[in-house]
Amino acid sequence: MTSMALRSISAAQLRERLVGTPLTTPVYADLAERVRLLVVDGRLGGGVRLPSERELAESLSLSRSTIAAAYEALRTAGYLQARRGAGNFATIPHARVVSTHLPGPLGEEDGSIGMTCASGSAPAGLAAAYAGAAARLPELLASTGYLPDGLLDLRVALAGWFTARGLPTDPGQLVVTNGALSALNVVARCLLVPGDRVLAETPTYSNAIEALRAQPIRLAGYPLPASGWDPVELEQTLGQVRPALSYLVPDFHNPTGAWMSEELRPQVAGAVRRAGSRLLVDETLVELALDGGAPRTPLAAYAPGAVTIGSASKAFWSGLRIGWIRAPHDLVRPLIETRAAMDLGAAPFEQLVVAGLLTDGAHVLAEQRTRLRRQRDHLAGRLRATFPTWTFTVPAGGLTLWVQLPDEASSRLAGLAHDHGVLVTPGPRFHVDGGGERHLRLPFTAGEAVLTEAVRRLEHAWADVQTRRPGGVRRRSDPLALSA
Repeated sequence: MTSMALRSISAAQLRERLVGTPLTTPVYADLAERVRLLVVDGRLGGGVRLPSERELAESLSLSRSTIAAAYEALRTAGYLQARRGAGNFATIPHARVVSTHLPGPLGEEDGSIGMTCASGSAPAGLAAAYAGAAARLPELLASTGYLPDGLLDLRVALAGWFTARGLPTDPGQLVVTNGALSALNVVARCLLVPGDRVLAETPTYSNAIEALRAQPIRLAGYPLPASGWDPVELEQTLGQVRPALSYLVPDFHNPTGAWMSEELRPQVAGAVRRAGSRLLVDETLVELALDGGAPRTPLAAYAPGAVTIGSASKAFWSGLRIGWIRAPHDLVRPLIETRAAMDLGAAPFEQLVVAGLLTDGAHVLAEQRTRLRRQRDHLAGRLRATFPTWTFTVPAGGLTLWVQLPDEASSRLAGLAHDHGVLVTPGPRFHVDGGGERHLRLPFTAGEAVLTEAVRRLEHAWADVQTRRPGGVRRRSDPLALSA
């Protein structure tokens, strides 16, 4: 079962998380930086009580004064809060929070550039789609507006879309939700029981990790190779984990951008089937093929009992907040009943907008792809020119670049980048079982001018990473605090 967030951590537990390489001098500063990275990385949750200075000093074989200095550095930087009579508690400074749940805007009130969210502004043509739906508003207003399975027009359009792609579907197999994340939560709550195991690629979509961890289940990761899925390794992992549910993102995988080949799809589906696991396919990015290429058969077509979730948020606009579940007929009613305890249906007007886009929105999607392709290439070019030691593969689709850094500095870079006015999500956020410090996810959903400025700010932050010795726990309001 997924463990609840620790309310306290013992000295021995903290030592295991801190000690990997010998502490460097000044020791107190290096120790403070390691604890800070645990907080930034999410491996030490906000509100967790740290061991006393004496306990940690004994565990690490350090002087109590060294621990006291490290704790003071963390308090000064805003990562530790002392409570009289209770101890020291980890905390995340408000100004540095990079939420795994809340998407960040393209620009913040203080002038920061947000690159934590892979979403952009609406494409041209969306206003016309809203206007077309508005013409049918009177017939919607004549109903109650409660549509537990979804607007019939949208379910018919979705059924035709799935069928045309090679997965025969009828409207009765579809449930409309408030986005793909809502769909994932409904599926997890409906199909899983306490103690079930769930397998997910690692790295994978960070909010999916959080949503699954919120369930009373055991989440395990399948390490996704840089070259994409390996059916043999996947089958071995499935055999060890024996998951009830396997969550996979085969189309422009978030965050790596990998696109599962047509040849691999029956092999991957077969491996999941032989393990006795139900396949849960996330197709949120499937429509964002930016370099052409033949469409690929939906993975669920090779797994009769599979459940597929998707959304209009990435293909069209995140503000639509319309997603869906495509499931076998026998699961539809349980899914609807589960969903009823969470919400009573998605907004019918937006459903009508999406139905129109699916049936007559090819030009909108084409414009979206053109814009994203241009922005992707621009960001890739700026990164190559600015960071010759950073490496990445330009994905054939999707919304992000998965960049490999030459050093294990992702969390540190994310923290320092905020000081330079750009918000980025560190790689560990996308990992199920830890890791990710050599990777950074960078969306290309902003315009070229914004991307250029974001890279310029990242350049300054990266220079700080290279020149600032570990242990320089600082805060924006006090740039000289504890410089090594």
